[in-house]
Amino acid sequence: MSEIKTENTTKATKKEWIGLAVIALPCLLYAMDLTVLYLAAPQLTADLNPTPSQQLWIMDIYGFLVAGFLVIMGNLGDRIGRRKLLLYGAAAFGVASVLAAFSPSSEILILTRAILGITAATLAPSTLSLIRNMFLDPEERTFAIGIWGMSFSLGGAIGPLVGGVLLEYFWWGSVFLMSVPIMILLLIVGPKLLPEFKDPNAGKMDLPSAVLSLVSVLSIIYGLKQIAENGLGIVSALTILAGLLVGAIFVKRQSTLADPMIDLQLFKLPAFAAAVAGNTMTIFVALGTFLFISQYLQLVLGLSPLEAGLWTLPGAVGNVIGSLTIPIVVRSMRPLYVMISGLVLLSIGMFLYTLINTENGVWVIIAGSLIMSLGICAVVILGTDIIVSSAPPERAGAAASISETAAEFGGVLGIAVLGSIGVAIFKSRINSIDLPGLTPEQWESSHNTLASAVAIAKELPEPSRQILLSTAQGAFTDSLHFVSFLSVGISIALAFAIFFILKDRKEQEAAAEPVELDKAAR
Repeated sequence: MSEIKTENTTKATKKEWIGLAVIALPCLLYAMDLTVLYLAAPQLTADLNPTPSQQLWIMDIYGFLVAGFLVIMGNLGDRIGRRKLLLYGAAAFGVASVLAAFSPSSEILILTRAILGITAATLAPSTLSLIRNMFLDPEERTFAIGIWGMSFSLGGAIGPLVGGVLLEYFWWGSVFLMSVPIMILLLIVGPKLLPEFKDPNAGKMDLPSAVLSLVSVLSIIYGLKQIAENGLGIVSALTILAGLLVGAIFVKRQSTLADPMIDLQLFKLPAFAAAVAGNTMTIFVALGTFLFISQYLQLVLGLSPLEAGLWTLPGAVGNVIGSLTIPIVVRSMRPLYVMISGLVLLSIGMFLYTLINTENGVWVIIAGSLIMSLGICAVVILGTDIIVSSAPPERAGAAASISETAAEFGGVLGIAVLGSIGVAIFKSRINSIDLPGLTPEQWESSHNTLASAVAIAKELPEPSRQILLSTAQGAFTDSLHFVSFLSVGISIALAFAIFFILKDRKEQEAAAEPVELDKAAR
């Protein structure tokens, strides 16, 4: 095992840069697995015949368990070694992918998707914490984190496209098998190219803390997902409340442990706290609005899933450009001002979404997503750099897991909150029409979501069909406009908050000087 290095300006060698390329591969797959299965749903449903509940669990359980196990896996990597955890996780991910591809039933597929989620949770914190130790020069580390972040963006963007190509020629299980060769490559070259780092003074993992963390995260995310799908109800509210209560117990326990899973002292650093909040809320507005854009392309403009995926590629191009240029820009501009500029770009992109109509829809979406992606890169890359650099090297895994968990919460929260607001506006608008000839079941279904309204409209004769379709599409466009306006306000408010928190501090110095953990003081 390599000794933990102190922060300095040691330049990375060729070995570290090749190792970064190796690290980016599992991150790409991690993100692809979040999106690639959606296109396979029709074939999968025809083959395995899952119940509606099973179908939801097949889609959602991967993301649930990724989020739930991030904190646990980040701490485990600090204790047993980040490279070891990454390689063990990659091997398990590859095996689970094969099992998922050949699942004979819905129950087995749900189980293998759960294993995929748990093993995927080893990838993000392990890779990010390895970057923390491999790249000691602040400028090189920022660039490396940009490449790391770009791999996630590309994975999410190309997932539906790659899935579409595979499903054109193979069965639904092929979308899982594409990860196997990459995981095998990682297992072969990882031990040679990636160094091993761990906390030499780490104590044993506190099992009660691990259980509390898992229960808290899963409860909150499950409740938020229920709100996004069904609106606010007693079950979702109680689930979130229970998750928050367990989370409070978890936080209180951390303050009493000599070797906690999450070092609460980190949150006393304004730079660290602001970076976590910035990343969370940036992902909040980004994923919350993307939920509307993906539906608008298909259900209002009438594009196929593959065509809609192609029109979202400019956003992926923006991610690539931002990931490569932000580390260069930050060399001549204070990181705070780069983050503020990113939030301004995010606001501009969101504002463009408020101008969307059926005549300019595609082109405004392209322009908005391109500008937004540049802004998101500025905030998330620099925010992640601050988060992982604020922690001492031996606790980089725990800090990385905080960064990833914040992003997961931001995404789920954005979909739940902005999605619920959008649904409420949609229902209020569509309730204004009165269509004769609809059965009570058709009326209720058509007033729930745009997808339901489009499906019901296909069953109606003209002119009722066109009236329902245009009204539903108009109501959905109104909800998109409102959510976009709201996101503009959130982005601007976040920019002011980060500015006033960090304006009198050199946050790059906070990132370069890790917090010393005084375990005895605890």
